[in-house]
Amino acid sequence: MKAFRRFTVRVPLPTELTHLTVLAHNLRWVWHAPTQDLFATIDPALWDATGDPLRLLADVEPERFAALAADPAFRERLTAVRNDLESYLAGSRWFGDTTDELGSAHLAATGIAYFSMEFGISEVLPIYSGGLGILAGDHLKAASDLGLPLTGVGLFYRSGYFHQSLSHDGWQVERYPVNDPTSLPLELLTDAGETVIVTISMPGGRQLSARIWVATVGRIPLLLLDSDLPDNDEELRGITDRLYGGDQDHRIKQEILLGIGGVRAVREYVRVTGRAEPAVFHMNEGHAGFLGVERIREMVGRPGTEALDFDTAEAVVRASNVFTTHTPVPAGIDRFPRDMVRYYLDADDAGMSRLLPGLPVATVLDLGDEADPGVFNMAHMGFRLGQRSNGVSRLHGAVSREMFADLWPGFDADEVPIGSVTNGVHGPTWTARTWLDLAVDDEAGQAAAIAAMSPENIWQVRSELRTRLVEEVRRRAHDSARGRGFTEAELGWTAELFDTDALTIGFARRAATYKRLTLMLRDPERMRRILTDPQRPVQLVIAGKAHPADDGGKALIQQVVRFTEDPELRTHIVFLPDYDISMARDIYAGCDVWLNNPVRPMEACGTSGMKSAMNGGLNLSILDGWWDEMADGENGWAIPSAEGVADDHRRDDLEAEALYTLLEATVIPLFYNRSASGVPERWVQMVRHTLTRLGPQVQAGRMVRDYTAALYVPAADQLASICADDFAPARDLAEYRHQLERSWPAVQIAGIDESGAGDSLDADGPQRVNLTFTAHVALGELSPQRVCVQALVGRVDGNGEIIDPEVVEMSPTSETDPSGRTLFRATVVPTRSGRHGYTARVLPRHPQLSDDAELGLVRYPVGTAEDVGPGSGSGSLPEPA
Repeated sequence: MKAFRRFTVRVPLPTELTHLTVLAHNLRWVWHAPTQDLFATIDPALWDATGDPLRLLADVEPERFAALAADPAFRERLTAVRNDLESYLAGSRWFGDTTDELGSAHLAATGIAYFSMEFGISEVLPIYSGGLGILAGDHLKAASDLGLPLTGVGLFYRSGYFHQSLSHDGWQVERYPVNDPTSLPLELLTDAGETVIVTISMPGGRQLSARIWVATVGRIPLLLLDSDLPDNDEELRGITDRLYGGDQDHRIKQEILLGIGGVRAVREYVRVTGRAEPAVFHMNEGHAGFLGVERIREMVGRPGTEALDFDTAEAVVRASNVFTTHTPVPAGIDRFPRDMVRYYLDADDAGMSRLLPGLPVATVLDLGDEADPGVFNMAHMGFRLGQRSNGVSRLHGAVSREMFADLWPGFDADEVPIGSVTNGVHGPTWTARTWLDLAVDDEAGQAAAIAAMSPENIWQVRSELRTRLVEEVRRRAHDSARGRGFTEAELGWTAELFDTDALTIGFARRAATYKRLTLMLRDPERMRRILTDPQRPVQLVIAGKAHPADDGGKALIQQVVRFTEDPELRTHIVFLPDYDISMARDIYAGCDVWLNNPVRPMEACGTSGMKSAMNGGLNLSILDGWWDEMADGENGWAIPSAEGVADDHRRDDLEAEALYTLLEATVIPLFYNRSASGVPERWVQMVRHTLTRLGPQVQAGRMVRDYTAALYVPAADQLASICADDFAPARDLAEYRHQLERSWPAVQIAGIDESGAGDSLDADGPQRVNLTFTAHVALGELSPQRVCVQALVGRVDGNGEIIDPEVVEMSPTSETDPSGRTLFRATVVPTRSGRHGYTARVLPRHPQLSDDAELGLVRYPVGTAEDVGPGSGSGSLPEPA
C-alpha cells in the first residue's frame, strides 16, 4: 500500500561521529572533495548511488556506525575534515583581506541580500530548473569562498522542478516527486523553540503565512520561504508547490512571497541571529521586484517622526538596490495584467494598499508602467527601483541597453545606464577532480601545473574523462530505455554505446526554441555521414528539458529521440533524459567539444560552455553570450552567424551548413590528426590554452569580485551617503525631483554660438584648431549647479547623425543673454578629420545620482531633437507622488 505521507527518522549517531551531521548540513561538501571522500568511506556503493550525505546517514545500518566510531583512523579523518570546515568558516578570505583596497567598509559592516527565484546548489536540494538557478547557486558558493557577507533568499518548493522521462514514442513525461524538508540539508528558523513565521496580507481579508527554512552554503545562509502550512487555505498552501508551475495568478503570488515575504524573512533572520542588516539588496531577475516596494513600505511605515515620505524612502531604496536582467528578449520578461497587480495590492477606500500598508496603489502600479497600458512589467519595476543594473555578458549588456532604451528616451542606446557583469561558474563544483587535484583551492597553481604538463599527460587525462562519460552514458541510456518499456532483450546495444576513443560532442540545455536543439539535424543525411564515418567517428550526447507547457520544445526533443533510434546511429548519438547537476558534471568533464548554436543575440550568457572549458572542452558555438567576448581562436571555433537574413528558415540552413563545414573541414580532422605517439598535438595545445587562459576568466569568483567592485561596494557607499544626517541627502534628492517636475518644461537650449580660429563650420576648409561653444540655456527655477550641460562634437553621417561624439561638459558663466538665459561655455579640440557636427544638451545633476542619464530626462536645442521630460514625453522614472 502507498503511504499517505512520508517522514524521516534519524537514529542518533554515536557521540564520536556527531560531526558527520554538521558536515552533512553545511553544503560546502558539494564542492569540497575531502568531505565527499569521507562520506564515501562510510558506504561506497550507497554514496555512488545517491551522493547525498543525509540519505547516507539515514540508510546506513547502526552496526556500521558503531564500527566507524571504534575506528581511530576514521575518527582522525573526521576530526581533520571538521576542523577544516571550522577554519574555512572563520578564516580570513578575499573580501576581508581587500576591504581597504575596495573601500568596502560600509559593505563589510552590513552585507548583501541576494534574491532569486531558484538556486541550483546541488541535485540533493532540487529547487532549481536551469541556468538562472545554477548561476545563483554558483554565486552563493563563490561568495562563500571569497568571504562576502551575503544572504541568499528564495522559495522552498514542495515538488521543485519536474523529473523528466520519455514515453515509448519519445515524448517528454513529467513527474513531480515531493520534497520532504526534514530529509534535506535544511534547518527550520525558530526563536525560543517556536517556528518563525512571516505573514502577508491577501485580498479578501486572508493572510498568507510562510515559514523559513535555512540552507547553509559554506559561509552563506540561504533563506527559503515555504507556504505549505496548515494555517493557509489550500490555494495559499500551494503557492510554493512547484517551480515555474501554474498560471500567471500562481506566479504573481510566488513573486509577492519572494519579494515582500523575502524582505520580511531577512528581517526575522537578523532579529533571531543578530546578523547585521544587509545594506545592498540584489534582485536576480525581475521575479524579486516586489522587494523594492516592501523596503519603501518599511520606511514609510516607521513609527512617529522616523517615518519617511514615499519619495525620500524611494531614493534610499534605489540607492542600495541592484537589478540584474537575464533575458535578451521581451518574451522572457514577467509581465502581469495591470488589473491582476491592482487586485493583489488590494486598495482600501483611500486608495492605499493593504498588501503594502502606507503605499498608494496608483504609485506602485506606475513603477511597472510600459508601452501597453494594461500591463505591469516586472523588469521595468526592477530598473526603476534599482539604481545600478546589469546584463550578464558584454553582448547582453549592449542588447539590454537597446531593449530597454525606451526607459531612457532621448539617449543613444550606448548611453543607457545598464552595465554588464559576465557570468561565471564555480570551478570546484564543475571541474573534474583530476584537474582540481593538481593544485587544490588554487586557480593560479592549477593553471601553472597544467602549463607544465606534457601533451601526453594532458591527452591521457582527457581520454580518462571521456571514458568515464562513456560508461555513464551507457548506464543512463539503458535505464532510460527500460523506463520507456523496452525489454532487456532489446537493449544489448547499450553495452556498446559510444566509443571511448571517438570525438565526443556535448549539447545540453533547455529545449527552448531559440537554442535550436535540432539545428544539427537540418540535413539528417549529412549528420548521419559525420557520425558514422568509419575512419573518423563522432558521437553526440544530448540532454535537456522542455517547460511542461511548451509542446514545441517537447516536439524538438521527440524529433531528436527518434533520430537516435535508427539502428545505424544509436551507438553514435543519444538523448539522456532528466538533465540535472549530477548528469551535467559528467557531460561537461567528458566531452571533447561543447556545441552551442542559439539564435544570436538571444543567449544572454549561456554558462554550459564555460563548465566544459574548465575541463578542457573546446567550444564550438555561435558568437553569442559569453563566447562573443571570450572566443580567441585558440579555445574553440566560432560558428558564423547569418544575422542579416530575415527568413528564419534560410538563416537556419546557412548556419547549419556552417556548422557541418566546420566539423568536417576543421574540428574532426584536428582531433584525429595524431602524432607518432597517438596524441593530437594541435588539439592538445588548444586544450592547454583553454585550461590555463580561459579557465580563470570564467570562474564565478571573478564574477563575484566584479559584482563587488562595480555594484555592491558603490551601492553600500551610496546608501551610507544618502542616509547621512538623518536622511538629509535623500530628502534633498526627493525635493530635487519635485523641482524637476515643476521646472523641466521650462528648461531649453535656445541656441548655440560657436567661435574659434579658421573658416566657418559650414565650409569645407581645414580642420579647426579649436572651437568654443556658448549655449543659451533657460533653467526655470533650477540653478546652474543642478544641471549638467554638455557639448557633443563628432563626425556626422549622411543623415546628420553624430557618430561616436566627444562629450565635453560646459561650464556656467556669470553672463546671461538679453532674455535672461544662462550662458554655458566649453572649448573643444576636434581630434579627427572629416565632416563634423555638434549639438548640446542639458541633463539633471544631483550628487545622489549615479549617472547623469539616470532619471531619463534630457533637453536638446529647440528644433533639432526630441526633448524628454514633463511636457514633452515622460521620463523613465516615475514622477514623485
